Amino acid sequence: MLLVKEELLGALASGLDSLSPGAGSKAAFESPKVAAHGDLACTAAMQLAKPLKANPRQVAENLKAALLQSPAFQHWVDAVEIAGPGFLNIRLKPAAKQQVVREVLEGGLRYGHKPANGKKMMVEFVSANPTGPLHVGHGRQAALGDAICNLYASQGWDVFREFYYNDAGVQIATLATSTQLRARGIKPGDSQWPDAAYNGDYIQDIADDFKARKTVKADDREFTASGDVEDLESIRQFAVAYLRHEQDLDLQAFAVKFDNYYLESSLYTSGKVDATVRRLQEAGKTYEQDGALWLKSTDYGDDKDRVMRKSDGTYTYFVPDVAYHITKWERGFPKAVNIQGTDHHGTIARVRAGLQAAGVGIPAGYPDYVLHTMVRVMRGGQEVKISKRAGSYVTLRDLIEWTSKDAVRFFLLSRKPDTEYVFDVDLALAQNNDNPVYYVQYAHARICSVLAMWGGDAATLSQADLSALDSPAALSLMLQLARYPDMLSSAANDFAPHDVTFYLRELAATYHSYYDSERILVDDERIKRARLALVAATAQVLRNGLAVLGVGAPEKM
Repeated sequence: MLLVKEELLGALASGLDSLSPGAGSKAAFESPKVAAHGDLACTAAMQLAKPLKANPRQVAENLKAALLQSPAFQHWVDAVEIAGPGFLNIRLKPAAKQQVVREVLEGGLRYGHKPANGKKMMVEFVSANPTGPLHVGHGRQAALGDAICNLYASQGWDVFREFYYNDAGVQIATLATSTQLRARGIKPGDSQWPDAAYNGDYIQDIADDFKARKTVKADDREFTASGDVEDLESIRQFAVAYLRHEQDLDLQAFAVKFDNYYLESSLYTSGKVDATVRRLQEAGKTYEQDGALWLKSTDYGDDKDRVMRKSDGTYTYFVPDVAYHITKWERGFPKAVNIQGTDHHGTIARVRAGLQAAGVGIPAGYPDYVLHTMVRVMRGGQEVKISKRAGSYVTLRDLIEWTSKDAVRFFLLSRKPDTEYVFDVDLALAQNNDNPVYYVQYAHARICSVLAMWGGDAATLSQADLSALDSPAALSLMLQLARYPDMLSSAANDFAPHDVTFYLRELAATYHSYYDSERILVDDERIKRARLALVAATAQVLRNGLAVLGVGAPEKM
């Protein structure tokens, strides 16, 4: 129906220009809030009424007359109705809705996608310091980041995935000393065990492998242990490589890949942090007070100025963040998106202030942020808070092993990022309509079963005579298919992969209703092929939408 909408939009633009020259540039259709009101809606008459100093209802009458004279409306539109103060509700002919079936079958995996736009963007997500296994909050972030990358790729963007982490901070020092204590035989509960140490069983695993002088290899590093329990630096490097490898395994199980790993420590060793501070000082955006160096962040909307360099000479944590984002800009990413927990909310204003003050041409509002809440896990009606392996939290791998990669991804994407979410393990395992991922995947498998029973060449269905698809159930299903491209575009613009999960559930429900109302494998060859084409197109859109979420589309269940 893309071609149909383009032709109708062109006719609407011409009609608006005929009433008010230049008004055609604002031509747009909306989806009626109530399906019974029509297939497309237009509010342009009410918007034009004031500048034309005319009654909006009369403007609507004039616009309707102009539209009905156009070849596009005569060919594709069944009726144009005026409602309320000047709404135009447009009812399409069945032939217009049937076009979407052919568009889906011919577009295949690319249906709903836009051509490359030549624009680059970076999405930074997960970015967990290598101090332990990835927890379910990291899982929500991984699902969000990957789906947002897929959404923007569908809109023609060249998307780059980056993982940023610190391999040399206080947490890493705690990791090293915790591992050293375990290697010496000291464990949690012993008098020598510090309160700040990491207690999970994974620390013992690292210590054992270190003493065995094993080699560990992660996506961005490789290290062989010295085996010397007094060699704290070797322990540190081995522990970081070990946990980066573990994180890689978690991400592989979740089917998430990164293009680059960026070390916070490199910002210091390369001089980028010092260079950023000098740049801010030279721009006159800093001042000294109480032995500390401050950024005039209030000049850029922050609620108070922020300390950059403390009196002991160390930098506060937002300073390397500013240096890091300057590198994103300098590496050619005019759009950057950060997926982070809601506990990072306070850093947004100061990072953006630092970027503005640096005077390197970065626009206000750079980067974009998507903040997410943590996840509670329920199992057997009880909240699960502790993983024996991690020591204090449920890991991403726990959740995948208890359910599946597909269930974890779909569930973690099924709510807005900033809303609280309870992951119900029992629901994720249920094989019924209450389980949303099962419900959607079952719709796809059901279609595959029908196509297998038919046994014909699905590639030929794009040439089927679709005129038989005129029942209310078929027309409703085709309208759902036609919504997919606009839904993708809107979900990308709003950083809203949850919109894709809502859409897929609606599409699955519409298909199940269609399946229950019309037999597909009928004796009449023309009708059968038309209905097969419709359900094959539905399967394709289900596959496409699930792929955006990183979820599989099984052919059998």
